[in-house]
Amino acid sequence: MTRKMLLVGVSACLVVLAALGSGVSADGLVNEEVKRTVDLSTHLAKITAEILLANPGDSAAHSFTLAVEPDLAPHLAYIGAAVKGDEEEDGSLALQQTTIHGQSGAFFKVQLPSSLAAGAKLRVKVEMVLSHVLKPFPTHITQAERQLVVFQGNHYLYSPYPTRSQTTRVRLASKTVESYTKLGNPSKNDEFIEYGPFRDVAPFSEDTMKIHYENNTPFLTISSITRTIEVSHWGNIAVEETIDLRHTGAFLKGPFSRYDYQRQSDSGISSVKSFKTILPASAQDVYYRDEIGNISTSHLQVLEDSVEVEVRPRFPLFGGWKTHYIIGYNLPSYEYLYTLGDQYALKMRLVDHVYDDQVIDSLTVKLILPEGARNIHVDTPYPIDRMPDQLHYTYLDTFGRPVLVATKNNLVEQHIQDVVVHYTFNKILMLQEPLLVVGAFYILFFTVIIYVRLDFAITKDPAAEVRMKVASITEQVLTLVNKRLGLYRHMDEVVNRYKQSRDTGALNSGRKTLEADHRALTNDISSLQARLKAEGSDLADKVGEVQKLDGQVKELVCRSCQEAERLVAGKVKKEAYIESEKNLASKRQELVSRIDSLLDAL
Repeated sequence: MTRKMLLVGVSACLVVLAALGSGVSADGLVNEEVKRTVDLSTHLAKITAEILLANPGDSAAHSFTLAVEPDLAPHLAYIGAAVKGDEEEDGSLALQQTTIHGQSGAFFKVQLPSSLAAGAKLRVKVEMVLSHVLKPFPTHITQAERQLVVFQGNHYLYSPYPTRSQTTRVRLASKTVESYTKLGNPSKNDEFIEYGPFRDVAPFSEDTMKIHYENNTPFLTISSITRTIEVSHWGNIAVEETIDLRHTGAFLKGPFSRYDYQRQSDSGISSVKSFKTILPASAQDVYYRDEIGNISTSHLQVLEDSVEVEVRPRFPLFGGWKTHYIIGYNLPSYEYLYTLGDQYALKMRLVDHVYDDQVIDSLTVKLILPEGARNIHVDTPYPIDRMPDQLHYTYLDTFGRPVLVATKNNLVEQHIQDVVVHYTFNKILMLQEPLLVVGAFYILFFTVIIYVRLDFAITKDPAAEVRMKVASITEQVLTLVNKRLGLYRHMDEVVNRYKQSRDTGALNSGRKTLEADHRALTNDISSLQARLKAEGSDLADKVGEVQKLDGQVKELVCRSCQEAERLVAGKVKKEAYIESEKNLASKRQELVSRIDSLLDAL
């Protein structure tokens, strides 16, 4: 059977609003039959009621009123209703909080999708979720004890209409029940208590229902959560949640024994070791850390339709204990960001799934849009409190990114719904950051060029210019002299190969190459020597002395070559050749040392 959602969700903070207009009358409606279920199997109280609404009056009814008793109204986190029987869904209908003269509590007037004619009946399903309504009793327990809680509610459906027949079914978290009220001789079976049927219940009837039972489910409460969503038009949406979590069950009495906790499976049965956080299926680069750093005991599991993170704090949470952690991830923007020209729409959840049956006392959402976003409009599925917009600065920002800030209190899983943010963004602004990078490098390189190329001295120093020229010429002289000494080493290799191969042609070729290269280098050095003289440097004399010593070195090299030819031709004995070569090498080494000394002085 198709259901029409009439009411999406309201916060308990709306209970104490001022009256909107005049009071609402009962409109002559009657609750013909009520089947009520109170689910106390978790730390939340979930109350559902199937109501057969009848109109015995003479005129059609266009709306009906939902009511919450005064004791439970401050704990109301969510309330919703659905009409059963239609084939097609008509969408959510308008909700208006109102008052009834002479009555306390919270009242909500809902317009029907179509008029309820006189004598007609309509079946409605109402759902309520109450937070912090289960009170631990006793309030302090030891590690070995089990947790007992007390629920105090109403045996009857709190309604502005008379009720012909009503039954109430209570579902508990365990079979252990210390006590419960006995109105109407209820029946208890395992984890259920059946009340009723109650006949002809007057409007706004109240009779205290009190149940004291065992409940060891996780009593986790998010004291505060700050959810930051940063949107980038370059393909990424970064999400980060900063969470303060506490255990709101019975406080731990006495010391905590890690040994007993690990050895006995029922030790600290009401404590929380871990819980599962469900992220979107496209979440990636997930991180989970606290003040100390990354918490490596947690596990990540990628499923087809979601990503599950097993969040395991550094220590188990007992009653009164709390923890603080940060979880973040990245999402591809194409799955959540829609565009048509310069018009953009971001569709994301205002709050996501942190753990099963979650309760959030305080939520703050910071939505960071790209720099240049304007004409911002937000569509929310339920009322939120908008704070003044802020600016956020990050890399390469100039005038700041707009930040939308919203808060809300007392949220449960039913509030996991999408929020749509509409804004306008000129796509040419996407070039801003690349152009800033290019401009920065251009200015840097241009500044270096200016600094290196230009002379910023106020007056010229001729002596300094001469020193610079002399230093440049001297550097060239050193390079050429070293090249010329390298020719001699190459000639030594040619002579050694000749003594082995006896190839006279190779020896003559090497000798000609030596003569040609030596002549060219010597002429270049002489030219540089002339330039030094022209600059008036006394280093020209030292260069001339190097030239003379080099001539002697060349002569020794030629003699060494001649001695090798005599050895190969058999004109000199090997012992005499070795002695002669030793003398030549000694003289040559002495000359090279003197050349090196002169070069060091340049």
